[in-house]
Amino acid sequence: MLTVTNVSMNFSGQVLFKDVDLKFTQGNCYGIIGANGAGKSTFLRILSGDLEPTTGTVSLKPHTRMSVLKQDHFAFDEFTVLDTVIQGNPRLYQVMKEKDAIYMKEDFSEEDGIRAAELEAEFAEMDGWEADSNVSKLIQGLGLSEDILYSPMSGLTAKEKVKVLLAQALFGNPEIVLLDEPTNHLDIKAINWLEEFLMEYPGTVLVVSHDRHFLNTVCTNIVDVDYGKIKMYVGNYEFWYESSQLMQKLLTNQKKRTEEKIKELQTFIQRFSSNKSKAKQATSRRKLLDKLTIEELPASSRRYPFVGFTMDREAGKDILQVDNLSKTIDGVKVLDNITFRVNKGDKIAFVGENEIANTTLFKIIMGEMEPDEGSYKWGITITSSYLPIDNSEYFNGSEYNMIEWLSQYTKETTETFMRSFLGRMLFSGDDVYKNVQVLSGGEKVRCMLSRMMLYGSNVLVLDQPTNHLDLESITAVNEGLINFKGNVIFASHDHEFIQTIANRIMEIRPDGTLIDKLCTYDEYIEM
Repeated sequence: MLTVTNVSMNFSGQVLFKDVDLKFTQGNCYGIIGANGAGKSTFLRILSGDLEPTTGTVSLKPHTRMSVLKQDHFAFDEFTVLDTVIQGNPRLYQVMKEKDAIYMKEDFSEEDGIRAAELEAEFAEMDGWEADSNVSKLIQGLGLSEDILYSPMSGLTAKEKVKVLLAQALFGNPEIVLLDEPTNHLDIKAINWLEEFLMEYPGTVLVVSHDRHFLNTVCTNIVDVDYGKIKMYVGNYEFWYESSQLMQKLLTNQKKRTEEKIKELQTFIQRFSSNKSKAKQATSRRKLLDKLTIEELPASSRRYPFVGFTMDREAGKDILQVDNLSKTIDGVKVLDNITFRVNKGDKIAFVGENEIANTTLFKIIMGEMEPDEGSYKWGITITSSYLPIDNSEYFNGSEYNMIEWLSQYTKETTETFMRSFLGRMLFSGDDVYKNVQVLSGGEKVRCMLSRMMLYGSNVLVLDQPTNHLDLESITAVNEGLINFKGNVIFASHDHEFIQTIANRIMEIRPDGTLIDKLCTYDEYIEM
């Protein structure tokens, strides 16, 4: 058990959270959520002992091993992959090295023999003889070849290092695992493996993630950082989100908290009590949900931006025809004879790991790059707008504030209109006078989405639109694209985002050829 008692954290006089009292128990997975800057990662650092809280204590049962997903991708460059993963259990690694050093001695003494025997016993007790095999299973589960076990970490790609460090955090079944954004840079197969692994994990898992599908799948509880407090709720992210939305409606008008509303909420709780993210937790979670009262349900101070796309003109029958497109970049053929037709009403998700190919295709059809071969043709009624994966050229070197920047893309340029529009995207007060060059990644994406909304296009092309966004903004974009009546062409790794928007799935293989299926994302994965 991990116990948090009266923990508070102040930074430069600002209170991130205070008076936190929580208990994290074995067999549960806790999803830690909160707006950007609320203190999620700070809370994880306090739990891991990497950061001292302003007040309070964090206590573990004696002899409890805690493992943390490392964020420094260069920290283990001098080690092999095998040694890096085994260091997830520091004591085992220490015993291995001490044991090996003794056996390499030329003047092996009686004392060395006694010490070696002690180490061998401890080594066996920690399942040391199975260490190499266990590392191999983790590595292969995350989609890497066991051939890299003896390769130096310095020779791995950034994505490979992420997987190795994740394997390190999971190695040896630690009693407590802390994971900060574990699905970043993972492909769908690796994410699915991780979900299965955590659902069966016997220990305690705490995870910070922006991946809603992942949180819904693995979490038995949600830990919400909000209002300067940290509170725990039973259920997965979907339950937390829907119940918080209901609570907000109730709290905005106290007079409407009638018996009818209470009944509605109770029905809602009962519906979720039959859901499960872990089979072994289903019974206990159902009991907890059955005991919930209205007062125990979450209310949130978070604000969601308004993302809504409207068409100035409805599209005709012809949307987009792509014929035999090919493109080679840096000697690699990323697009090979790509042919497809976009039909009216299609919402197409480009999935898979070939991001360069997706981005190249998007740049070509948006007129920003020429193909080596082939052609494409938009219908005569089509107006399109584009969210590129790299938006830096729209902001770098600009002297505009946000109002001036957005005014370039609309005929309605009055300050009243611009402030109102930006306010819906959560830019208020003096924020609208900030120079656009100093905006954060998430703020720039919200500006680009505002630009798209002003265009009134009937086709939207978006390359990784959830990058840099928090959960609230991702949810808003997700709902905006679901409700959009025109065509959408987008690339994403967000499972929930793809599943709820797309009715057609395309994947460009590593050899540059195209898979095109008229189905949902879940159906595509099962093929």
